[in-house]
Amino acid sequence: MKFTDSPVIELPVRDALLSIEQDNGSMHVGTSVWPCSLVLVKFVERWLLTHNSSLSTPNPYVHLLNFSGKRAIELGSGCGPAGMGLSLLGLDIILTDIAPVMPALKRNLKRNKPTLGKNLKYAQLYWNNLNQIKTLNPPFDFVIAADVVYIEESVGPLVSAMEALVGNSGFVLLGYQLRSPEAHRLFWELCERVFTIEKVPHEDLHPEYAYEETDVYIMRKK
Repeated sequence: MKFTDSPVIELPVRDALLSIEQDNGSMHVGTSVWPCSLVLVKFVERWLLTHNSSLSTPNPYVHLLNFSGKRAIELGSGCGPAGMGLSLLGLDIILTDIAPVMPALKRNLKRNKPTLGKNLKYAQLYWNNLNQIKTLNPPFDFVIAADVVYIEESVGPLVSAMEALVGNSGFVLLGYQLRSPEAHRLFWELCERVFTIEKVPHEDLHPEYAYEETDVYIMRKK
């Protein structure tokens, strides 16, 4: 799998094709498509298709894949590839990000509406804004996040938001790539206090979307 600075990134999901417009020249990192979002979607797709097929392949993620009646929220949606992809896979999801990134998110939701077949829900969310978190009506069955750990100052609010939003029996699905050693250390230190952490073996990622520096984690409240 290769990543590009092309103005448009395409992501095939099942028999559909998402077309995601990005702006790498923006001062906001959320206007670029980052690898983790694609890796996360294709990981879920791989095992969801295995789950729904007649093959006898053992599925270690079957407990994750019952999306029926479940609520999900994505933190740091950016251009929206992860949220849109997971919606195509059957997840009822709200996409969130900060105000400066919302124009890029809305633009891509509009661009892909014919593929999505519906208007996805979205909301402005700052991770340290407790009123915004409350308005979203937690708890959620799934909290989705991809490539959101890159600034040490935001790590505390991020982990607190994850804890506040996910239900006691819910899951955090995290696409992760090391961006900052300081943020990395603090993030995992805080997560270990709150969550049990399962790292998905690299061989379980989608073979065509197994970027060597990117990992997927499944976390649950302790």
